[in-house]
Amino acid sequence: MPQSTRRWISRKVEDLRHTPQLPFHDLLEPDTVAQVLEQNHVTFRDRIFTPLITLWTFLSQILSPDHSCREAVARLIAFRVARGQKPCGPETGSYCKARQRLPLKVVTDLARGCAQQLEEKTEDSWPWKGRSVHLVDGSTVSMPDTPANQKAFPQPNSQKPGLGFPLARLVAVISLATGAVRELALGPYQGKETGETALFRSLWDRFRAGEIILGDRYFASFFGIAPLVARGVDGVFRMHQRRTYDFRRGDRLGVEDHVVRWTKPSRPEWMDQVLYAQLPAELAIRELRVKVHRAGFRVEELVLVTTLLDSQGYTKEEVADLYLKRWNIELDLRSIKSVMGMDVLRCETPAMVEKEVWMHVLAYNLIRGLMTRAAAAQGKEPRCLSFKGALQALGAFREPLQWARGRRRRRLWETLLGVIASYEIGDRPNRVEPRAIKRRPKKQKLLNEPRRQARVRLLKGRRCQSEDSNLATHYGKVG
Repeated sequence: MPQSTRRWISRKVEDLRHTPQLPFHDLLEPDTVAQVLEQNHVTFRDRIFTPLITLWTFLSQILSPDHSCREAVARLIAFRVARGQKPCGPETGSYCKARQRLPLKVVTDLARGCAQQLEEKTEDSWPWKGRSVHLVDGSTVSMPDTPANQKAFPQPNSQKPGLGFPLARLVAVISLATGAVRELALGPYQGKETGETALFRSLWDRFRAGEIILGDRYFASFFGIAPLVARGVDGVFRMHQRRTYDFRRGDRLGVEDHVVRWTKPSRPEWMDQVLYAQLPAELAIRELRVKVHRAGFRVEELVLVTTLLDSQGYTKEEVADLYLKRWNIELDLRSIKSVMGMDVLRCETPAMVEKEVWMHVLAYNLIRGLMTRAAAAQGKEPRCLSFKGALQALGAFREPLQWARGRRRRRLWETLLGVIASYEIGDRPNRVEPRAIKRRPKKQKLLNEPRRQARVRLLKGRRCQSEDSNLATHYGKVG
């Protein structure tokens, strides 16, 4: 990086450090952002929307209930005027172009770095038996119906052309201890090699030896487990519904708990010959069955498969209790999609769609960082705190934190962390709720034809009504 650019970064970081900050400065320090920008060779120009300002404005937009670019720009105008600076224009064009200039890798590096920092700062009691546990699951998000989005993320075949929306599939890897999104893969919803297992394969090299992966039955296959074992990663999954098991066979460890050998199947189309040859001919897998005695629980028994073969160090009950914590990722994805509003994206190009998804991940991880800090200060676990409560508390404290200085600012932060720590998730054992909603949605007609055709039809009908009215008026006068 040129020396002039490095001095420019230092000057901007120094300016941000000694002035009232944009939202989330205390969550994402300027030094960290500057380091990532320098690593990705991002240059600056003397404009309002520098990468630093663009990043923080984008974050405030993601966490705003409105989610609009216009509100984000208006918030920046208010911020600049309050600091005695010249306001920028209210048009959103410059801001949208600045978002496009912000490299995707900057956002992904910041999101992954935030999750890694949280994992490194976990309390000794948070990991499971001293090991990092990560949850994996998939979901989908929709986006505006534009030609570019349709080409990159085609809508499902069940939807008629012009009536559906582009759909993307994502697979997330989330820490069990902190709740932060460590990794994420994004791809089309349908097509060859677009399933959850295919996206998960793209993340294999990012796992470290000694970690544990929790997943549902979709990931419980020989070729889904063997590459993880080769990397020193253990897994706990639910038995795939198409695989047979027999507890009368294998090496018995206990009641309905044994170790068997899975034989390597034929090479699948997606796997190259080199990787196939590196995998062992057999894989030692522990199978166990546990009964679920919980009122309202849909499943009465679970058959699990795991590479944790030591029945003394990892008892049957401990493995079963660990797998039941996999449900946390369902709640985490709901927090990202429903609470933060990522279920329906707003960007109109595939590049910006991917960037918008990762910005949601970054914002989510920053909130998780607040929760981790609050939990550590109060001697609690982050999983016991409410994500929505933390988001609401940050929204309430954001403006005072933006302008407070010195001792008052420190007091505000301590109070904020105390408020977040007080919003615990309710302990409701054996809670039973129907999977239905009581409030009826408002009755609206469904659009069963492309919008452009509907407009033409409506205009044609209006034109015919107007002609009929003119004829009636004319013949009335003649009569």
